[in-house]
Amino acid sequence: MPRSTNAVSSRRRRKKILKLAKGFYGSRSKVYTVAKNAVDKSFFYAFSGRKKKKRNFRSLWIKRINAGIRKYGKSYSKFIKKLYDKKIQINRKILSDISMNEPNAFKKIVDDVYS
Repeated sequence: MPRSTNAVSSRRRRKKILKLAKGFYGSRSKVYTVAKNAVDKSFFYAFSGRKKKKRNFRSLWIKRINAGIRKYGKSYSKFIKKLYDKKIQINRKILSDISMNEPNAFKKIVDDVYS
């Protein structure tokens, strides 16, 4: 009995990989075997990138709050500790936004924390 190949499925599978590799450099977008490796690697980077994005934003928010609080001669860590002690529940994202865009409101928060 002759060997049967499922050309329809295998072509569809290859086309899917090549479509995902569209825009890649050189043979990474043209040659199936190279494209497959490049696409696998890109999925790995995409997954880890979604995790790193969260870290990077938290780090950015902390830097912005620190810059805002340094204007008043205070330190970030002591400010956050006092926020928790006073039971003021404002997350870092909102605090950084306030420190950047609403300096008067941020000053009031600092005064409330240190009063």
